[in-house]
Amino acid sequence: MYTGSCHCGRVKFGVEGEIKDVMDCNCSICRRKGALLWGTPAKNFRLMTSADDLGTYRFNKEAIAHRFCPTCGIHPFGQGKDRSGNDFVMINVRCVDDLDLGALNVQPFDGQAL
Repeated sequence: MYTGSCHCGRVKFGVEGEIKDVMDCNCSICRRKGALLWGTPAKNFRLMTSADDLGTYRFNKEAIAHRFCPTCGIHPFGQGKDRSGNDFVMINVRCVDDLDLGALNVQPFDGQAL
């Protein structure tokens, strides 16, 4: 299990899986956040702090709940549905503790085209 958090630690999470391939999305929000994203089914994700500590930002089609810490402003993950309608979480791997970012396979994703 990986653990992660926002900068100040108010928002903490755990996630199961193996992080190898991540996405560098060029959509308007991911580009500005500098996020590297890894997706997983929601059943593999555990919020370890209160949901009351989360801020939410939605835009465009409002399909994704971009979650952030209202104290430090960091966006550790987003929540939505995959193409089959299943609950899904996109982790900003830059918020994962002790992860070697240089060992990841970074794939560009054209989010501007969506």
